[in-house]
Amino acid sequence: MSAARTEPTRGGLEGSAGGGGMGGMGGMGCWRGGWWWHARRRPCANHGPRPGGAVVDLAIVHSISLPPGIYGGPEIEQFFGNRLDCDAHPYFHALKGVEVSAHFVIRRSGEVLQFVDCDRRAWHAGRSRWRGRDNCNDHSIGIELEGLEGDTFEPPQYAALGRLLRALARRYPLREVVGHEHVAPGRKGDPGAGFVWRALRAALRRRRLWLIGDPPAKTRLTPRNRAPARMDRGLREAARTTVGALPG
Repeated sequence: MSAARTEPTRGGLEGSAGGGGMGGMGGMGCWRGGWWWHARRRPCANHGPRPGGAVVDLAIVHSISLPPGIYGGPEIEQFFGNRLDCDAHPYFHALKGVEVSAHFVIRRSGEVLQFVDCDRRAWHAGRSRWRGRDNCNDHSIGIELEGLEGDTFEPPQYAALGRLLRALARRYPLREVVGHEHVAPGRKGDPGAGFVWRALRAALRRRRLWLIGDPPAKTRLTPRNRAPARMDRGLREAARTTVGALPG
């Protein structure tokens, strides 16, 4: 499915680990190695080592649903675990023998599943290039949102994505968050026009992950806007108004 290009989220993330590719000690309390405590762990075999000296500074947002537009079933977990019955649905025929993975999947409910240790190289981006570097799997974290390319996503998914990015930025020196469509233009179009980058920006501000270089001019952390309830309302409003404004 073709989809309109959307704007990537750029800039340093406040609280990012400085230096090494496998992260510093900040925020280590919610990690066991490269496994996030707040995700349901579903280890799969589709991964490999990162190249020596790789700096994990990029997060790539994808979308997935199996079959397309059908949510909540076991098929995504089966696919990443190489256990998908490819005769169960006509769409699955093209997936025979395909071995892929992502580090995380965020369900429509906001539940987060983790399939690959973040210190390892998941197989999510394929042939890709960003800012002069090829093979984005080498230096990125892959995050799949349960959804259909070009369609809308749920507010709990934006909130969960914000929490996850905050945790990742405390362990790894993340600099940018982009879509699969940005690192593989013309070949991939996910998450597509239905993904509201402004809602992610709200989630990132709420979680103190700042977009250095293009934050709103008057947005600053103050005792007043630090209140979780106030920021929760802001995220919900951003997601509701922007998602609701999309056509069809």
